[in-house]
Amino acid sequence: MYEAFFNLRRKPFELLPNPEFLYPSRSHKKVLAYLDYGIREHSGFILLTGEVGTGKTTLIRQLIQKHLRDVLLARVFHTKVDSLHLLAMINADLGLETEDKDKPTLLRDLQDFLIAQYAKGRPVVLIIDEAQNLSPDVLEEVRMLSNLETENNKLLHIILVGQPELRRVLASPELLQFRQRIQIVCNIEPLSEDEVEHYIQYRLEAAGNRNAIELAPECFSIIHGYSRGIPRLINILCDYILLDAFANETRTVTAAAIQEIAQDLSFNSQYWESLPPDLPGIEEKASRRDRGRQSPGKLHGVLLNFNTRLQNLEIATASRPPDHSGELRALLGAISQRMDDMGQTLDALSEIVRAAPQPEVAYADMRNVPVIELEESESDPDKEALPVPQPDGKHESWLKRLFFGHC
Repeated sequence: MYEAFFNLRRKPFELLPNPEFLYPSRSHKKVLAYLDYGIREHSGFILLTGEVGTGKTTLIRQLIQKHLRDVLLARVFHTKVDSLHLLAMINADLGLETEDKDKPTLLRDLQDFLIAQYAKGRPVVLIIDEAQNLSPDVLEEVRMLSNLETENNKLLHIILVGQPELRRVLASPELLQFRQRIQIVCNIEPLSEDEVEHYIQYRLEAAGNRNAIELAPECFSIIHGYSRGIPRLINILCDYILLDAFANETRTVTAAAIQEIAQDLSFNSQYWESLPPDLPGIEEKASRRDRGRQSPGKLHGVLLNFNTRLQNLEIATASRPPDHSGELRALLGAISQRMDDMGQTLDALSEIVRAAPQPEVAYADMRNVPVIELEESESDPDKEALPVPQPDGKHESWLKRLFFGHC
């Protein structure tokens, strides 16, 4: 729709996993090297994990196209199945007949096929995507497939691909033998803020025009804040940015425009849980009650972190010259978004405090602010109580805005 306006050959931020658009981040290059090594060195199990949208499927496709041309692949993407159906899908993807065959017959057919391929010098690789959906019983059946081997080599190399919960599934005691078979472990990390800028430019160039759009320097930080470095979410937001610029017949995008787009999309509530999980001391809702046992010192660190961030924003705002370009308005929009996030986080901290066992703490008589004692540990048994800073004149202004919305 907007490709001609921006002189692009194709849409740069499509969600389809296309290896041509795979940005070689530090994490992706490392993972690709691990996978290539694991396959060429005939490792047993290889484990690849990453959050939804980090590019696991795209990376696997690049691995197949550029590094695995000399191997035979079987790929399984539907994993909410029992062991019989999983085995049938593996055999079917290898071109074997599966209709009306029981498990022993399917296993025998697979073994005969693998031996024949080994005799031809052709490795066989099985990729199981969305592996976090496999039950422990099915995972145990997958482990048994790794027993198909000669005296010197595995007949089948298996790559398990899944979300981070796959590691929690594999951590169960009943899968100890499975874990001991895993030889290569790698995880795709979200993009850093610097990588987000390079990622956007990389995809624009791959689509035909690196200079299709001009983003103000602060835009990349805002995009990273909303997407948290997840490529899929960067693509969603950037596609809307291009569409909005096209509708307004401009090739220049401001931070204020991106804030408005994200708010119109209700981006945080649409693509994330209400709590921002990247803030210190906050995890997913399902584990909030367990967090009630968290060290008070860590919660204290969260509040100090808020204090530092807000003071820096006050200093930056006070030192700016008169605004003539809308930049200050964009900055205030970013501050507003951060304040909303912090308000949600403070709500969560209140819930944590209510859920936690009542600690024995001393209270100082300074505006009823408690002295929070850090937990003792064997490594540092002499830690002293660390008081929360008093809300003196230096801090009162931002505290008032935080809780009451005015100075």
